Amino acid sequence: MRHFSEVYALMRRRNKKQYALLSGCCFFSVLLITAYVCMMRAPTILNVLPEGGDSRKQVMMIFTLAVIGCAVFTTYASGLFFRQKSRETGVFLALGATRAQVRGELYRELGVISLGSCAAGAALGGPLAWVLWQVFRLCVVDTEEMRLVFDPNAYVLSLAFSAFVIAMMFFLGSRSVKRTNIIDIVQESHKSEPIRDVPRWYGPVGIGLLALGGFLGYMSSVFFISILHWYPPEGLTAVFYVPALIGLYMILLHTVVNGWNGKKKLYKDLIATSQMRFQGRQTVRNMLVMTLLIAGAYFGSFYTPMLGTGSMIEYDTRPVDYVYNFRADQDIPLEEEVRALAEEYGVTITDFAAVPMLRLAVDGEAHIEEEGPMGTTWRAEYKEVMSTELFLSSSGYEALTGEHVDLAGGEIRGVVDTEGSKLGFAPDKSLVTNYLTGEQLPVTSLEPLRYDSLFGRYVMNDADFAALGAGLTEEWRETQVCFNVENCEETYDFAKALFNEIVDHSTIEVAQFDGWDPVVRDQYLAEEGAYFLDRENCAEYGFTVIDYAQRDSSAFRMNWQYMPAFRILDRMDFVKTMAVFLILFVFVAVVCFAAVFVIAYTRCMTIALTNRKVYDDLRHLGASNAYLRRSVRGQVKRVFLVPALAGTGLIYAFYVMIMYFNGSPAGITPSEAAGLLANLAVVAAVSALIYGVYRLTLAQVCRALEIRETDKKHGQRG
Repeated sequence: MRHFSEVYALMRRRNKKQYALLSGCCFFSVLLITAYVCMMRAPTILNVLPEGGDSRKQVMMIFTLAVIGCAVFTTYASGLFFRQKSRETGVFLALGATRAQVRGELYRELGVISLGSCAAGAALGGPLAWVLWQVFRLCVVDTEEMRLVFDPNAYVLSLAFSAFVIAMMFFLGSRSVKRTNIIDIVQESHKSEPIRDVPRWYGPVGIGLLALGGFLGYMSSVFFISILHWYPPEGLTAVFYVPALIGLYMILLHTVVNGWNGKKKLYKDLIATSQMRFQGRQTVRNMLVMTLLIAGAYFGSFYTPMLGTGSMIEYDTRPVDYVYNFRADQDIPLEEEVRALAEEYGVTITDFAAVPMLRLAVDGEAHIEEEGPMGTTWRAEYKEVMSTELFLSSSGYEALTGEHVDLAGGEIRGVVDTEGSKLGFAPDKSLVTNYLTGEQLPVTSLEPLRYDSLFGRYVMNDADFAALGAGLTEEWRETQVCFNVENCEETYDFAKALFNEIVDHSTIEVAQFDGWDPVVRDQYLAEEGAYFLDRENCAEYGFTVIDYAQRDSSAFRMNWQYMPAFRILDRMDFVKTMAVFLILFVFVAVVCFAAVFVIAYTRCMTIALTNRKVYDDLRHLGASNAYLRRSVRGQVKRVFLVPALAGTGLIYAFYVMIMYFNGSPAGITPSEAAGLLANLAVVAAVSALIYGVYRLTLAQVCRALEIRETDKKHGQRG
């Protein structure tokens, strides 16, 4: 060989495993991020996830964790590559090669590796997302709404991440060649990254900081908005999670250096513990990334059982099988037509009640936003006419529920659910107004009634109902219908037919997004000239345009203001209605868990390659196969077990806290408790999967270190 390039190429062939590891890590990271971005930015998803909604925020939060995790992972893999390559670089420099020669060859290698792996990952990310989506459609549910369409602009984020990977690799490569001391370069691959002694109080203090950071991070936005009346800048509340990150890091440091068993197993696991300490910084960084990714993956995994369990319980506990309401100017089927349709489908209606309702204006406190030197603040301003609510007469409420309610003149009672939740509903009002005539009635709000099927309604006595209803046109009057049937579980076809009849008889005037309010509309038109929930403005402001032709879509069934509540229809079509949400969060969880498994496997194989000489020396010193296997198992187990326990415990506790503070009043409802129990089943299933990957990885590491599955001398498993 006459040229430096030929020698360099020979060394590259001899160390092809290092190149393959670096290429694989970069490829996998870009692949996952591209698949995630393609899914996250797909119109199929964005049409269902409302702008600024909780679901979209959750997806973005998990995406941020995935980006951070993959970025740290590729940085770690690159650093490991250059450490292993440092001896080769130092030898070339010692033999007279110039830094320019070494840098030129290294840059050519990095160009091929980075561009090739990133391009392959970006090119295959979209197809991977499409294939996974089709598998979900085949195995879970398949509807027209589930047809996945990609947005080419999504690749901008993928290219940005690829640019980071490429720039990071060239930066680390350039830095490795710039070292001035050749001896340091040669010895770089043999240097360990030990952690200094860590006090044992790191463990309990870390747990305390973790809990404190989680609480402060979640409650900070509530404090800023509710107490200080200030909308903090985007991302400011994330600062309050920093104590949790510090606490998690302290917990991992304590685990790697000291463990949680005191000193009783110090000498039994001396080799494994010492090796973990010598590579402590690398190990802790990997564990931290894995913990965050596991937390994000579980956050996505918990969405489906939480939503499904809560919904099924809600369907089962409804006091009425069929409930719907409609505006008085609509020609919607009533008792005679409904009974005729039921007879056609062989359904027996056991009771039927239809009573009038009034849409009346109510008072309340509006949030008036103002721009100032600190940004956006708000102040409460009382309005005698703020919005509208639907009111029943006491006799009408009794006809629907069978419950007698005594109300004096000027008394009202709101209706909450059986669990007493007031989330999104304020039952306490002091003034009710006929918006058309201007007649007002000061009222006293009594203790709310509890009836799931009439959540959000108000009840007043018959005299007040008649007086305030005088002068209201049909657009301000509605009808509430409730009825039960025999063998409800066998009436799906009837429920679907009645649903279609209701939609077919509804005019475009009532094709409104849930939350559309005539009083609020007038206020917006007077102040701003446009109302964001009007049909012509919905798309511009990120809200779904209600389309009767899309009546089976998630967007329609979740957002139409007059969507019926039929027990059997909602139960049977639950998966279809929520399909986009369910599959999206399952996809997110799969991506994050896949990243965890790859990072853990890579770290464990790195341990094997780094410690091969140590285990050879132990073998020559007489260490048994069982001892060597136990030592390897101790290291691999920590890589898997510690992040799994920390990530699972962290996110489950955080989820419990969210459920507790999310309701009004604060607390865990029975349906939320059932959902949390269902999430424990998810934890058990995922834990079994993690254990399976751990066993496979352990076998691969032992094979790489030539450690047998059993000790031939004693015939025992290691």
